[in-house]
Order: sequence, then structure tokens, then C-alpha cells
Amino acid sequence: MFAAVCCAAPLSGAVGAYVALKTGVSDGGGIAEGGSAADIPARMLTAYKKAVQDVGQYVPRCRGMRWQILAGIAKIESNHAIGHTIAANGDITPKIYGVLLNGSGAGGNTTAVADTDGGKWDGTASGERAVGPFQFLPSTWESVGKDGNGDGVADPHNADDAALGAAVYLCGGGRDLTRSAQLRASILQYNHSSAYVADVLGWIAQYTAAATDPDLTNVTGTVRTVIEAALSQRGVPYSWGGGNANGPSYGICCSPSGKSGTSIKGFDCSGLTQYAYARAGITLPRVAAAQAGVGQRIPAGLGPSVLKPGDLLFFATAPGHDATIYHVGIYLGSGQMVNAPRPGTVVRLDAVDTMSGYAGGVRLL
Repeated sequence: MFAAVCCAAPLSGAVGAYVALKTGVSDGGGIAEGGSAADIPARMLTAYKKAVQDVGQYVPRCRGMRWQILAGIAKIESNHAIGHTIAANGDITPKIYGVLLNGSGAGGNTTAVADTDGGKWDGTASGERAVGPFQFLPSTWESVGKDGNGDGVADPHNADDAALGAAVYLCGGGRDLTRSAQLRASILQYNHSSAYVADVLGWIAQYTAAATDPDLTNVTGTVRTVIEAALSQRGVPYSWGGGNANGPSYGICCSPSGKSGTSIKGFDCSGLTQYAYARAGITLPRVAAAQAGVGQRIPAGLGPSVLKPGDLLFFATAPGHDATIYHVGIYLGSGQMVNAPRPGTVVRLDAVDTMSGYAGGVRLL
């Protein structure tokens, strides 16, 4: 049953400002749900964009700050405060607290951090814990915290204040974040973990791809029909086993981690490709691995740069062995694909390199 649908490739993660704390992996072993602006509460997205506009007041020499960078950090630190109430002024309730950094090992912390704020921000005088949607330590907040919403208080539990403080911190003395080395250095400063840096960069790439509409100027005929059909389904929920040539449908139970699609009307990865190609009169098999056997195969060794819009592209746990293909998307050009990634997400645009194990493509048009 598992071979009939798609799932995510394993990816490790890290959370917690300044202390590398490993998280459990999400469904299918992949990064947690999300990947497009659709998974960010509107008020949080507003805070990220406002911080980008305002950071120059505090770090005039900073270059290249984008909301996607802040979103990449906040995705890992607090999942954009999802599950909390975000007031019109940006205040977040209930407040978000990290684990008490007392060296107990809970949550992965092995080093005790002495209290610095008397519980002012983290609610306890017995030690230190990270706070707010960007998980600042109180000691760091005292040096970088800013009043982003104009109420006279720099509060790490406020979306506007926290986002602006994070932007100031990431900018440092005036980094150029358009340069990959400086962007990596800023993220590494936020959390001294190479796994954390990789995860944040992955989310930045996903949010960037999702926010950029594909250029279909020179895409015509059946290729355009397929791509527009896939794009028309953006926002439709992922459903394990869901979707077919006729459109979204209720899925099946269950994914490797136990997620059921039986109550979700939507698409999994191969259901989406089957639907899009059916709009052009092309019938595809239901299974992603079987779809790799149809049409002109594009070897993985050539890399994704040889793909053309409308091509199917595949991902495998062991590239070169088609039986291990676990995922399929539709290539749009410029390193983007239409993608139904994993349970808990929606059909969206993603960067090709957000999935692991590129296994080549198929050209049908």
C-alpha cells in the first residue's frame, strides 16, 4: 500500500536559539508541514515583512534581508506561533517558552544557563529559557530587542518586536545577506548547528519558490495545459492516496507514520501528476515509481538543469534504483516544481532541491 503514494525523505532538524536541540522528525521523516506563505498566519507574515522594512533604521549597512529569511527561522523555532492567538497589535498568547536550560538533558539541552532576567521574559528565575516566536534567550533579547509595533515596549512575545529583533540580530554589524556565505554565517550565529543552518536554508528556498510565480511566457500548447492544471490546485490539501485523473479525492490509510488520508479530500504527489496530465489527454499510472517508466527518461546524472517545463521529476531513497522512487513533481522551470509534498501540507510551489534524492525525470510532451 505504501508504494501507491508519496512520502517525504528523511531530514534532520534543530530548534532553539543558540542551543542546538534536535527535534523529532515529522510525518514520513521529513521537515514539518508547510512550505508556502499559506502555512504562515497572516499576522505573522505581516510582522516579517514589516521587520524587513524597518531593520535599516537600526542596521543601515544591512543588505538583502527578506521576509523569507525571517520565516525560515521562525518556522523552525515556533512553527510561526501556530496554535497561539496573535492579536492585532502582535501580542502572542499563550506565550511561547522553550525548555528550561538547566543541563538536565530535557529537549536536548546539556548545558545549564544561569538566569539573567529574574523571570521578566521567561517566567522563571530558576534558570534561562528561550522565549517568543523567535526563541530568544532573555540575555540576547536585552541587547537586540526592538519595539516593532510602536507601543513603547520591546517584548519578545510580540510578533512585530520579535521579528524586528531577529532581523537586527541576523544583520549583525551590517551583513550582505545576498551573499550565501554571509547568510550562512548569520544563521549559524542564531544557532551553532550545521543541521540547523541546512534546515533554515531549506525553508528559505521553499518560501522563496512559493512566493515567486512561474514565468510561463514561452510555455504553450499541451505543456501549458498540464502546468496550468497543476497550478490551479495550489492550496488543495495533501491526502495520502488522494487524487486521480478526475481531480482531488479522499485518500487511504495510512502513511508510514500513521497519517490517514481517509478524511482529507486532496492529492498526494502522484495523484496530482495524474490529474494534471489527464487534462492534456495523457494517462499516467497511479504510482510514482510506475510513472517513471513512461515516456522519455532523463537520467539523474544529467542533473535537473536539463529539465524542461512540464517534465515529471522524481526522487528516490536510492537514486538509480527506480523501485525506491518515493516522490514525483512537475517541473516549472527556473528550479521550481509544482509539488504535493507530504501529509499536513498543501499543493504548492517548491524549489527542486528541497526534496532529497533526485532520480531524474521523464519527458512526455
